[in-house]
Amino acid sequence: MKNQVIVIHGGDTFETYEEYLSFLKGLDVDIEYFKKQGWKSTLQHELGSDFEVIAPHMPNKQNAKYVEWKIWFEKLIPHIQDNAILLGHSLGGIFLAKYLSENSFPKKIKATLLVATPFDADDSEYTLADFLLPKDLSLFEKQGGDIVIYQSKDDPSVPFADLDKYKKSLPSVRTVIFEDKGHFTSDEFPEIIEDIKRRGS
Repeated sequence: MKNQVIVIHGGDTFETYEEYLSFLKGLDVDIEYFKKQGWKSTLQHELGSDFEVIAPHMPNKQNAKYVEWKIWFEKLIPHIQDNAILLGHSLGGIFLAKYLSENSFPKKIKATLLVATPFDADDSEYTLADFLLPKDLSLFEKQGGDIVIYQSKDDPSVPFADLDKYKKSLPSVRTVIFEDKGHFTSDEFPEIIEDIKRRGS
C-alpha cells in the first residue's frame, strides 16, 4: 500500500467582498505569475512511486471561506487511509490545525506538516477571516500524529513570532527553522521531501 500524502494549498482571505474585488483589481501580475507552480506541484515526482500525493483544489483560494473548505475536505476523508501524512502550506496549514482542533478525525494520522502557517492575524497586515484557531488545540495535538512546523525567519507573510505561539499551544510540536526560505514559494523544497520519505512505511 502506498504512503498517502494529503496536501492542502494556501490562499487569501478577506473580511468583505469589496476588499476581495479591490485586491483583484490592484494585483500586479506578469506572465510568470500565471505560470508559477512551486514545490507542491512536483511532490509526486520527487517522492516517487511509494507515495500517493493527493492535492485537492480547495474552493476559491483567492477568497477562501473556512466553511467551504471544511465541506470540501470532508468529501476527501473517506478516501484517506490510516497513517496518512497531512501537509498544509500557509492558509492550508491553519486550516488543518483548526479542523483537527475542532473535529474528531476518523483515521490515524502519521504526521501533520505545517509550512509557513499563521497562528493568528496579530502583527500582520493580512486577515484570516473565519480561519481562526480555537483557544484549545489539544485535540489537534492528540490526533495529529507527529506535528512539525517549518518556518523561515524572513517570511514576508507570516510573522516569525507565530512559531512561538504554536509552541506554547502545542508543547510536543517539532519545529524546523530556516533563514532564507521566505514564504516557501520556490520551486524546490528538498528538506520536506526528505522528511516525508523518512516517514514512508
